[in-house]
Amino acid sequence: MGFSLGAFSTPIICKTNNNNITQALDASLIRRAAEIADKSAGFTSPHPNFGCVIATTAGKVVGEGYLYAQGTEPAEVQAVEAAGNWGKGATAYLNMEPGDCHGDRTAVSALIKAGITRVVVGIRHPLQHLRGHAVRALRSEGLQVDVLGEDLQSKIIEEALKSCLLVNAPLLYRAASRVPFSVLKYAMTLDGKIAASTGHATWISSKKSRTRVFELRGRSDAVIVGGNTVRKDNPRLTARHGGGHLPMRIVMSRTLNLPEVANLWDVAEVPTIVATQRGARKSFQKLLASKGVEVVEFDILNPKDVMEYLYDRGYVSILWECGGTLAASAISSGVIHKVYAFVAPKIIGGKSAPSPVGELGMVEMTQALELIDVCYEQIGPDMLISGYLQPVPDMTPVIPSVDETSEIDPTVSPYESSIIFFYKTWDPYGAFSNFSPHPIRMPDENGDYLTWSSVEHYYQAHKFVGVSDPAARKCVEDIKSARSPEEAARMGRTIQRQHPNLVRSDWESVKIDVMYRALKCKFSIYPHLNSMLLSTVGSVLVEASPHDLFWGGGREGEGLNYLGRLLMQLRSEFLGDSSTPSESSITYQEKIK
Repeated sequence: MGFSLGAFSTPIICKTNNNNITQALDASLIRRAAEIADKSAGFTSPHPNFGCVIATTAGKVVGEGYLYAQGTEPAEVQAVEAAGNWGKGATAYLNMEPGDCHGDRTAVSALIKAGITRVVVGIRHPLQHLRGHAVRALRSEGLQVDVLGEDLQSKIIEEALKSCLLVNAPLLYRAASRVPFSVLKYAMTLDGKIAASTGHATWISSKKSRTRVFELRGRSDAVIVGGNTVRKDNPRLTARHGGGHLPMRIVMSRTLNLPEVANLWDVAEVPTIVATQRGARKSFQKLLASKGVEVVEFDILNPKDVMEYLYDRGYVSILWECGGTLAASAISSGVIHKVYAFVAPKIIGGKSAPSPVGELGMVEMTQALELIDVCYEQIGPDMLISGYLQPVPDMTPVIPSVDETSEIDPTVSPYESSIIFFYKTWDPYGAFSNFSPHPIRMPDENGDYLTWSSVEHYYQAHKFVGVSDPAARKCVEDIKSARSPEEAARMGRTIQRQHPNLVRSDWESVKIDVMYRALKCKFSIYPHLNSMLLSTVGSVLVEASPHDLFWGGGREGEGLNYLGRLLMQLRSEFLGDSSTPSESSITYQEKIK
């Protein structure tokens, strides 16, 4: 990659045939689309990466855009706005097929209205319920749509296709394997040690390498360590990049033989989850809960089950920074997809000094796992070696995963018409999420109407509305101007944890009504959303959050599911059905019995 904005500001002149010229231009601009798709990394939680480049037939770039976060303006809309009149008759280059899943085809409509005549798509959307829809819609409007590897095939096209696969590798792995994309990272000496015989490990790698680790954390939804790392290193596991996305910190410990005081138990800035075996040290679990640490119990604690749980939580990318024992277990479980190994020019020796990966049961060198697509990079005095343990999933023909919604009760099929699950905006019913990109206009305390970028913006800000403290009023304004629903949620939750005195005193009693008003506005002003909601008549709506036991359904159906209840209540109101008991009073557990 590494193309500049002006790389194609003038026509490319070549004496080869026109087809070769066109394919070279297509490949370069698709690589540019993939490059800019990655621009939001480290600032928002991992999400599908979309980039769009609009260029004239002569190769002049006239517009670009990328998706900043879930619930923000699509890349195609940004590029069209930047292109202006230059968009007429131009070609749009997309690293991935648009994922319009809200019924309004925002990205597709933007390209059509701009007068784009040709669209080059890197890869089709990996999620089955979105796959091929935008391509068909564009073609039905008379646009020429060329998909790499299908309509365009050559060596140079294959290389461009690879850049599109890599920029969305986390989403592709997640869709294919139904677990988050997992990266194992470690730093070791030249003789393969991650610590001295005493356990001392500060520092093996250079400061420049540690800065790269912070960047890797910023690209992840969560960072995982084992109990031994907590006991010996007492890490903070922060991204330290001056703001933006902060990954969840996860500790895996079967016995909960963990210190009562640790940096990870400070959740003022970053949340922590402790995953453990069911029944382990209940008194210590209570201590952690009192500190605000979330404890999740598993019947048998193992990497595969933890990854499946994090998949249900909607996570896309996980960074493992654990010791050799847990690393070996994760590799053996088949959940590690990529490895980052920082090798420092140091030798420490020691027969009992630990290595980065523990026992894998291999007895011959022929059994060794070999990395794919290996890259080498010098970082200060260190060498970074990275590569994939599993190849990036090939999206041709179709991924076997047919549904991205979470299963709360494993005995109930997600295809049952009686239950509709929703959670992330990319789910089949993603428009039901508070993070969906649908602005609402709501009156303030003075009756003046204000525009909120999403329901989540409105909800989080109203935790502080009406509080006389000037700091609370500033919180409202800051949340209102947040660039994405994710950032609004992060700000609201963080302020609530750190400054509970700024939260309105009646919040617990009014928060349902606040959410109801915002949802009613959203589903009243967008006809396609109203139609989508009414199309679910006869089905129970469940927000498939495995951890939010108030708004969501919970991990095993134990949640109150108030978001689903409110949507069902609104559905009844829109239908004018006031003669029957409100569906919101029926728990979905009762419905499926």
